[in-house]
Amino acid sequence: MSSCFFSIMYMMKMQGEETLQCFNRRTDSLKFIVFFLWLITGPECTTGSASRRLTVQTGGTLIIPCHYDLKYINHKKYWCFHAKSYYNYCSILAYANETKARVSVIDHPDQSFFTVTMRNLQHEDTGGYWCVVEIGGILEIDESEQLYLTVQAAPDVSVVSSSVSGHEGGDISVQCFYGSGYQNEVKQWCRYKDQRCYTVGRTNTSQNSSVQISDDGRRSFTVLMTGLRLTDSGWYYCSAGDLQAPVQLNVFEALTTEGSERNRDATALSSTTPVSVNTDQTVSSEEQQNEHYLYLELLIPAVVLLMVIVIVESAVKLRKKHNRNEYITEVNRVRASDTVSGNGSSSVLAENDVTYTSVIVQPKTEASSPVSVEDEVTYSSVHKWKPLNT
Repeated sequence: MSSCFFSIMYMMKMQGEETLQCFNRRTDSLKFIVFFLWLITGPECTTGSASRRLTVQTGGTLIIPCHYDLKYINHKKYWCFHAKSYYNYCSILAYANETKARVSVIDHPDQSFFTVTMRNLQHEDTGGYWCVVEIGGILEIDESEQLYLTVQAAPDVSVVSSSVSGHEGGDISVQCFYGSGYQNEVKQWCRYKDQRCYTVGRTNTSQNSSVQISDDGRRSFTVLMTGLRLTDSGWYYCSAGDLQAPVQLNVFEALTTEGSERNRDATALSSTTPVSVNTDQTVSSEEQQNEHYLYLELLIPAVVLLMVIVIVESAVKLRKKHNRNEYITEVNRVRASDTVSGNGSSSVLAENDVTYTSVIVQPKTEASSPVSVEDEVTYSSVHKWKPLNT
C-alpha cells in the first residue's frame, strides 16, 4: 500500500511540473505577442506628454540642447520628427555630427549633450520632435525625450538672443518676451542640466551667483545674473507657463591680477606723459608727410616728361623709317618700269633726282693731233645727287 501511495505522489509531482512548464511557455508567448503588438501600433505620444514645448518665429532659426547620461557617450544619437507626435512613426532628420537639409546635429560628449540646429522654420515644421539615444538591443527601448515645437508669425515666448556671454565675476542680462495670453503665467529662468529654476520677483543665490528676475508688465521680463562663475556656463531657458525659449550662457575666465595691474600701469603712464612728446611726434610725422608729398610732386612731372620725350622720339624715328621705305619702294618701281619700257627718263626721277654736270672745253693746240680747226674736245663729268626725304 505504501508503494501505491508513493506512486500516486510521484504522478502528481510530474503533473505539476508539466503544468508549470506549460504556464511558462504560455507566459513567454504572451510576452512576445505584447511586444509584437507594441512594434505594430507603437506608443502614441501626444503633445500633452512632451517634456518641453517651444515656439519660434516663421523663417527663424532654433538651437535645442539634448542632454543624456554619461554612460551613453559612445552611443548613437539622432533627432526625429512626426507631425502628429507618434514616436514609432517619426522620421530621423539627422544623426549626431551630420547636417541634412536644414538640420544640423552636433554631439558634445565632454558635456554629455548634443545640440540640434534647425534653420528657416516654416508652419509645416510644427509637430513633435525627439532627442534620441540608441541603446542597441532589439528588445530594449531607446532613450528619448519628446519636445513639441510650434512655428508662429509672432511666437508666444521668445528671447532677444539665444546666446549670451560674460566673464567670471561679471554680470549678464537676458530679456525674455511673452504673449498677452501668458501675462498671468509664472515666469521662470531655469537651467536644463539640473532643472534649477528662478522665479519672477524672487532673488536667489547659488554658488555665489545671484539671479534676479523682474517683470516689467509690458510682455517682457529681464533676467540679471551677477557674480558669474565658470560653472554657470551651460544651457538655460526662459519660460512663461509651459512654453520655453532656450538660451546658451558662456562664461569666460576673468583677467588675472597681474594683467589688471599692467593695464592700470599702462593707463596711468599714458595719462601722465607730457603733451610736448606727443606734439613733437606729431610735428615729426607731419614733416615726413610733407617731404613725401614734395617728393611725389617732383617725381611725377619728371616721369611724365620722360615718357613724352620717349614717345616723341620714337614717333620721329618711325616716321623717318616709313618715308625711307616709301622712297626706296618708289625708286625700285620706276627702275623696273624703265627697264621694261626702255625709257631712261622718268617724271618721278625728274622730280626727285638732281644731276650736276661740269663741262670743260679744251681748245685746239698746236701740239694736238691734226684735226680740223672746227674740231674741239669736250670733257664732261656727271655727278648725281639724291636728296633724302626727311
